[in-house]
Amino acid sequence: MHLGMVIPQSGPSGIFGPSCAASAQLAVEEINQRGGILGREVTVTTIDGGAPVEQVAAAVSTHLGPSCGSIPRFDAVIGWHTSAVRRRLVRVLRGEIPYVYTAVYEGGEGARGTFMTGEVPDAALLPAFEWLSQQLGARRWVVVGSDYIWPRATAATVTAHLHADSSPTQVQSQIFCPLGTSEFGDVLDHIEASGATAVLVLLLGEDAVQFNRAFGARGLDGRCVRLSSLMDENMLLGSGDGGTRNLYSVSGYFESLATPYSLDFEHRYVRRFGVAAPPLTSPGESCFEGVTLLDELIRRAGSTHPRAIERAAGESPVYTSPRGEVRFSARHLRQAMYVAQADGLEFDILAQVGDPSTAA
Repeated sequence: MHLGMVIPQSGPSGIFGPSCAASAQLAVEEINQRGGILGREVTVTTIDGGAPVEQVAAAVSTHLGPSCGSIPRFDAVIGWHTSAVRRRLVRVLRGEIPYVYTAVYEGGEGARGTFMTGEVPDAALLPAFEWLSQQLGARRWVVVGSDYIWPRATAATVTAHLHADSSPTQVQSQIFCPLGTSEFGDVLDHIEASGATAVLVLLLGEDAVQFNRAFGARGLDGRCVRLSSLMDENMLLGSGDGGTRNLYSVSGYFESLATPYSLDFEHRYVRRFGVAAPPLTSPGESCFEGVTLLDELIRRAGSTHPRAIERAAGESPVYTSPRGEVRFSARHLRQAMYVAQADGLEFDILAQVGDPSTAA
């Protein structure tokens, strides 16, 4: 069985690539040790999901016809990449092979043959907002995001929810920056003048690293907390000690998550790749999650056909993963969410938030 693994190897999200590749490789190796998927060995071709959207789509398209020489046909596609890439791949794949999308995203995807494992705003950011508001009094927010689908749609969801709920917590303004932005002087000037006490960071990868460095250097970390649903250990390392004060993240997985499931996963990961392996991160683990979910659904369906897999997914299967006991329902993974605070270059998990059954 041949999988297309669409993960970032370039661009702002390229910072996640090594963690994604290692975690996916571990999942594939463990499945093959158990006899493969429906008795078929799993093999992988990796495509750079950080490339321009049409380039990614073209690369995937070359693997959708009959196998020909060095170009094997994909039986399924799994990937961590932007929502812009996801939307294009949904059109390319047309539901003809399974597609597992593993990134944190804005929610709402319902295309046939498409299955999501990533965190959505209703389940992650909204409960994190409530927690930070109650615990830290963070009520006046500015959104700083990359200028594409996920940040804009996520900001709209958060703003609409707060307005409808007549919450004392409000989004005062929103700023969206082109992908690849490294200079944030004007953005910091706006935050400084706004009187905001909190910033929702929806920047992608390396862009967020540059923002964190500049934020800390300006001294804004003394008056504003920052929250993101995409802030992993790779980004902490890139941001450095000076860029992580009063920085919070919400996710279904952190390397520091000390549950029996996560500790066992870490043990297997380190045993396979060594102590110098890429960090165990949410984007990386999500790729392990994506391969695991595909294996689980195909095993239950007894088939690789997308319609059979959808019927199996419709039964809301429950299984265990590095994130604990999870349930797959309505095309999305239902999982526990955690708020964590950056402690230097690591995350300290503070609380479990939200309801794992929250709709996507």
